[in-house]
Amino acid sequence: MLMRLKPILLIIIAAAMLLAVSDGTAQDKQQDPKQKDAKPAQKGSKWKEVLETDPADLKKYREANSKLPPPAPGEQRVVFIGDSITDNWGKNFKKLFPGKPYIGRGISSQTTQQMLIRFRPDVIALKPKAVVILGGTNDIAGNTGRSTQAMIEDNIMSMVDLAEANGVKVVLLSVLPAYDYWWQKGMEPAEKIVALNAWMKGYAAKRGVVFVDCHTPMKDEKNAMQKKFSGDGVHPNAAGYALISPLTEAGIEQALKSK
Repeated sequence: MLMRLKPILLIIIAAAMLLAVSDGTAQDKQQDPKQKDAKPAQKGSKWKEVLETDPADLKKYREANSKLPPPAPGEQRVVFIGDSITDNWGKNFKKLFPGKPYIGRGISSQTTQQMLIRFRPDVIALKPKAVVILGGTNDIAGNTGRSTQAMIEDNIMSMVDLAEANGVKVVLLSVLPAYDYWWQKGMEPAEKIVALNAWMKGYAAKRGVVFVDCHTPMKDEKNAMQKKFSGDGVHPNAAGYALISPLTEAGIEQALKSK
């Protein structure tokens, strides 16, 4: 009788051990309530921070745009969109373009993808007759991550599309020469800028928009910016702006006369 019961007892004992192990494993898998709440809290914190971000800095000109009156009858309003080169330029429009209703909408360090995001509120909504687009050097510098020339081309083409769809004439300015970027060494921009400008010139001709070459008169034998036009090799000084302003003015006049 004992011999018969022995196998049954062994089975019962094994089953009990298995249940104990399973229960222990289940308990191990149960999370501490504090740990369970930790991840959502971290995620919540991250997304709260995201709420306050403004990757294209749309807030910079929001108030100024809201206060800007519509163009007066016959006003030949022109908006310049770009990066710090345009931002600095705009601060001197009264001196460089006296009497002209030109509006600067440049933001330091911006790339063409950020300019594209801003294009409706900072250009189209202001109802200009023409827009001057100057950008691309910060894309090459990698200010918003590494960019290929094709990526820059896409952004420029999209800005031209938006402008023309809204009856705004386009003036494309060449990227200004730069041999290196002091904030991002080793990007070797000189020849990349030459290639981008060559594409831009060809694209402008095919699209029927105005292209202004500011690169050629500013460059040296290395395709760097001549020292007399810049203190840091990237941003124009007073002499640099004095050079490119009349070239740009001629381009604007050409664009406004075009049908």
